[in-house]
Amino acid sequence: MANTPQSKKRARQTLRRTDVNKARRSRIRTFLRKVEEAIASGNADAAREALKNAQPELMRGVTKGVVHKNTAARKISRLSSRVKALSAA
Repeated sequence: MANTPQSKKRARQTLRRTDVNKARRSRIRTFLRKVEEAIASGNADAAREALKNAQPELMRGVTKGVVHKNTAARKISRLSSRVKALSAA
């Protein structure tokens, strides 16, 4: 348990940041799920649009420290290649 005033404040801040980060992570996952659903439906235009909307959301997560930079780059790369394959087919 926190004893000093500083550690009590840090505990309060951690709780607040946890809520913010949880909401941000959830928002990112929602955008990624929309891309996945568009790919699964086979709609290339919808998939392209969903990916276009998901990319800045993922990168915002990187700048806010919710997602690692390489993780976001990997996800974008894999999704874009799947969307490209869907468009080609």
